[in-house]
Amino acid sequence: MARSKSSNRWLEEHVNDPFVKQAQVDGYRSRASYKLLEINKKDRLIHPNMVVMDLGSAPGGWSQVAADLVGHKGRVVASDILPMDPVAGVEFIQGDFTEDAVFEAIMATLEGAPVDVVISDMAPNISGVNAADQAASMYLVELALDMARQVLKPKGSFVAKVFQGEGYDDYVKAVRAVFDKVVVRKPESSRSRSREVYIVGKGFKG
Repeated sequence: MARSKSSNRWLEEHVNDPFVKQAQVDGYRSRASYKLLEINKKDRLIHPNMVVMDLGSAPGGWSQVAADLVGHKGRVVASDILPMDPVAGVEFIQGDFTEDAVFEAIMATLEGAPVDVVISDMAPNISGVNAADQAASMYLVELALDMARQVLKPKGSFVAKVFQGEGYDDYVKAVRAVFDKVVVRKPESSRSRSREVYIVGKGFKG
């Protein structure tokens, strides 16, 4: 089957992408690792000894970065519907965190520890139908914010990937309602033509 022009372009971009090459050198599972590294450098979200929750964690690029940043005395609890190969220092729960059993498993893993930072690089499976894809992506980030509201300790932080489009402005307002400071980041490692941005909330109002 012949590949479409757009998938050929993606493949070419991917193969020649400096962040893809750098990830291979640095041992990161995805180029997305550099997005979190850059956001963290600017916004100083994750520190040693913290408890971090990584939603939609597979293949593990963000979990790797978070585990490095919290160090051996910190904790990273990660969850995804997809399987994820083990990451040193990361406790992984597979399943849909909106399901009671999976949510309870995550809570049991936390053992009552308050969460300092919730991170989410979740994205839906892309169908190619823009309106449907945007609705699906907004649904995921709303779920991530809902989880953050339930587990974050006061003054905790939140970062989530959001696609600009229908529902985006309302979502930013919703984040502003529960955090003292909200900024929008477009990391250098995010492809320029992508509509993705990262919403960073600091100072959870609890």
